[in-house]
Amino acid sequence: MMDPAPFRERDLDPAAEAYIVDWGREAPARGPLALVVHLRPELATPATASILRDALHSYFRDRAVAARRDLKRLFRDGRISLAIGLAFLAIAFVTAEILVGHFSKESYATIVKESLVIGGWVALWRPIEIFFYDWWPILREARLFDRLGAMEVRVVAAPAAST
Repeated sequence: MMDPAPFRERDLDPAAEAYIVDWGREAPARGPLALVVHLRPELATPATASILRDALHSYFRDRAVAARRDLKRLFRDGRISLAIGLAFLAIAFVTAEILVGHFSKESYATIVKESLVIGGWVALWRPIEIFFYDWWPILREARLFDRLGAMEVRVVAAPAAST
């Protein structure tokens, strides 16, 4: 679905985002999150609270969608890498057997065969890395952004500064 207003501002101040995301990472993994924003009394209105809450929810929901899109892309790359790696491994095995069959009396034939087999297994390194390790942090971020996109946001009036 297309965003009806694709050019509206979608950014959060980088320092504020970093603070909120770091705080969310440090919060217990279970249970809801709540953010309290302190504003000058003249700004701490119900309308401001509603705008701020909607903006934060929208921002972090968009980040969750983007993280899941990155995860889909990573798995697609993993499937492609796996297909290439398996094809290369099969070619390496077949080539190694052909070389040993033709040059079995040569001492270097075994070295070439083992080198091809090792190269074939190395070709599977990246897909294994993707499917075993690379997806965890992306999913963890998506879940964090889901939580931040659903957190309670309260606006309270900050006490007036003493002069």
